Amino acid sequence: MITFDNVEKRYPDGTVAVDGLSLEVPTGTLTVLVGPSGCGKTTSLRMINRMVDPTAGRVLLDGKDVREQDPQTLRRGIGYVIQHAGLFPHRTVVDNVATVPRLLGATRRQARTTALEVLERVGLGAEHARRYPAQLSGGQQQRVGVARALAADPPVLLMDEPFSAVDPVVRKELQQELLRLQSVLAKTIVLVTHDIDEAITLGDRVAVLRPGGTLAHYGPPEDLLTAPADDFVADFLGTDRGVRLLSFFPSDDLPLRTEPVVADGGHAPSSGSWLLLVDADRRPLGWRDITGALVPAGRGFVPGRDPVRVALDAAVLSPSGHAVAVDPDGRVLGVISQEQLAGTIRALHAARSTDTERTGA
Repeated sequence: MITFDNVEKRYPDGTVAVDGLSLEVPTGTLTVLVGPSGCGKTTSLRMINRMVDPTAGRVLLDGKDVREQDPQTLRRGIGYVIQHAGLFPHRTVVDNVATVPRLLGATRRQARTTALEVLERVGLGAEHARRYPAQLSGGQQQRVGVARALAADPPVLLMDEPFSAVDPVVRKELQQELLRLQSVLAKTIVLVTHDIDEAITLGDRVAVLRPGGTLAHYGPPEDLLTAPADDFVADFLGTDRGVRLLSFFPSDDLPLRTEPVVADGGHAPSSGSWLLLVDADRRPLGWRDITGALVPAGRGFVPGRDPVRVALDAAVLSPSGHAVAVDPDGRVLGVISQEQLAGTIRALHAARSTDTERTGA
């Protein structure tokens, strides 16, 4: 567990970066620090591994004040991932990852064996091991940075805006990769970001900091969206926090219709409705309307894996106003309209409100 106990960081010029910060990061969870520029996110993160020391208060790691520990020894037990990976350009990928095991006393062979295993874990095969950082894409470099941080199997992992330097598609892939790794490794992770969507996607808990380094809200992302602590937090979340909340609504039981789904060669409807054409394996070919025109089916969603937010997005973007539900192999299960989704969302909101009232009672 990581504990911030009334922590303050004040610089000689009078600037206050962190002010009275108190929170606990439970062992084995991923906690995100988020907020506008100048709110003390990175300063707070760096106080955990003593890259910055607090002016007042204590930062505790498993009950021990980090200031009572040797900085180098402390850091060897804490993985650290930064925005641009921070790789050694003159070392191969495998030697970059083997750096920390070597510092901890492993032989060159042992360190390289460990490095290859960790690279595989983050989705990089042996073919990448002998390349140099400049020969990798930005996303691959970030994976190497994560692998290096994990190479010594540290219980704690600190991540400072690790995915902000890559494009949105790669960023989403890396976020999903981190969630997959965390589900297996269960590290105690503290991650800094300025992106509220990233915070909600990744965090078991989210700490929103306000300018001046004070804590505005701390709790599960779902609670953050449903009951922000004050107007500052609500404004920071933005006007679409209701849509973001749909990320926590499961899509398992959405009512799917199958009658608009027909095999290729089926007849166009005569009433102005749409048909979803599928091939022999029930993979979508496109939507056909009364004119006979065929348009792309658009992005589908996987019930049980994707939340209602993904289904709603698919329905809004679909030319037919319907989201296409597919299984993990891309075969069509059925469709659901925007109107049906709206009714389902209202029912889910009502059920959630009832559950909240019962819990409060």
